[in-house]
Amino acid sequence: MGTTVNISTEKNRLNNDLIHCFLSQKSYWAMGRSKELVLKSIANSLCFGVYNESNDQIAFARVVTDYVVFAWVMDVFVIESHRGKGIAKQLINHIVSIPELSQVNGFGLRTNDAHSLYEKFGFGEIPDSETWMFKKNN
Repeated sequence: MGTTVNISTEKNRLNNDLIHCFLSQKSYWAMGRSKELVLKSIANSLCFGVYNESNDQIAFARVVTDYVVFAWVMDVFVIESHRGKGIAKQLINHIVSIPELSQVNGFGLRTNDAHSLYEKFGFGEIPDSETWMFKKNN
């Protein structure tokens, strides 16, 4: 499935500077997010760092979950130089397959441009969407 990588949930391995730089400068969803807020989001999430053979971080994702009812996938990215090698597929497969999240009722996420990636792992339209509500603060 492409490049062999190591995926870890150990927060002490994360390259916080890389994560902040990507999210605040290169993502459409977190443009301008402060480092303080990035670090706060990492502290309060189940995080996934993806590392190459040289142990350099090349991708990231985080999940907010109660480990029972929901798991919300966020801030997924692969750095530009490693795209097109199947790394995102390995990362999403890992997230939806780990035992810690096997009992949640469902996974959710938002994306503007990666529907085809997530559909491969069973993501789709929200069932009974008329029962969902949302309050946006900003």
